[in-house]
Amino acid sequence: LQMLEQQVVGGEQAANKDLKEKRQRRKKYADERRMQLVAALQQSNEDSSEWVLLNVYDSIQEEVRAKSKLLEKMQKKAAETEIKDLQSEFELEKIDYLSTIRRLERDLMLFQQLLDQVQSLVRRDCNYSNLEKIKRQSVWDEETGCWKIPEPVIEKTHLP
Repeated sequence: LQMLEQQVVGGEQAANKDLKEKRQRRKKYADERRMQLVAALQQSNEDSSEWVLLNVYDSIQEEVRAKSKLLEKMQKKAAETEIKDLQSEFELEKIDYLSTIRRLERDLMLFQQLLDQVQSLVRRDCNYSNLEKIKRQSVWDEETGCWKIPEPVIEKTHLP
């Protein structure tokens, strides 16, 4: 009975030394491969660990599905990166525009205060004594990109 057990447990060729050595080599190779996979998983991050695991496939359909998922994941990451880049670029432009607006508002306030101070010094008989009238008479020239304002004129009144 023991003799039959030993033959059945090892298979038909339990006594064949070549097969035993071949099984041991396969087992050793499988253990080494498992150890390499464990080491790779410990050293790598989440994405590359999935890549290591995806290299072992049972069929072509599995490989296609796995690589399709990986491609979708990479495309999604690329799209997210592009979105983040565009958002940061937009944010920088927005900050630049806001600083330009603030600077222009400060300049406008300076010029307005200067005009208020200088207006009291302009003679009453000059057409520049009334700033609202000058604003109405001024015209924007598209070709030169500047305002055309009326020339200063002093209107002397002659008494009879």
